[in-house]
Amino acid sequence: MTGAARRRGAPPPAAVRRARRNTDQRAPAASAIPPNPPSAVPDVLAHGLEVVFCGINPGFVSAAAAAHFANPRNDFWRLLDAAGFTSRLYEPAEQFEVLDEGIGLTNAAPRTTRGSGDLRRRDFAGAAERLERLADDLQPEWIAFVGKEAYRGTFNERPELGEQERRLGGTRLFVLPSTSPANAAVPWEERLRWFTELRENVKEQSRKTRKA
Repeated sequence: MTGAARRRGAPPPAAVRRARRNTDQRAPAASAIPPNPPSAVPDVLAHGLEVVFCGINPGFVSAAAAAHFANPRNDFWRLLDAAGFTSRLYEPAEQFEVLDEGIGLTNAAPRTTRGSGDLRRRDFAGAAERLERLADDLQPEWIAFVGKEAYRGTFNERPELGEQERRLGGTRLFVLPSTSPANAAVPWEERLRWFTELRENVKEQSRKTRKA
């Protein structure tokens, strides 16, 4: 694979092989999911993940890096590690490696903007239907929205933080605080509390599944 392909966000060959091993051959591949309109940041998806984290849309830094949550001031990757979702701290450029940790990544809206306040309702056209299809085809245990605006833009309703009453088939939904530097008014400890609560819910569901 060329260096240029890597810079565009293509997964390294090893990550592709691991994603294939993690995918149930009887289930639709990630490519069966209706893609977002062209986006600067690729989806990171496979079948049977524990959690798919859904951001709102790419910012300029993420678009330039072709990687989710790439702004060094964004706490997303640090929170994943601190809450115990990952076995180590990952860099945004390693985003395809987290498939091995049972984690996927996508966005509610594909368009790159300076901030989420620049998005319009039309930017979320088809977002709910796409996530419904994702839940049906890839069957993640959870979809976690990173920020209330990601959920609100998708379903056109205001959520509270935490688990939602709405489900997409068997997939449970959870809303986390935004990890963006624009959400600096919410302290690290508060954001970590919600990430940790989600992690505990994921672990509990996994224990029940193993006993079933």
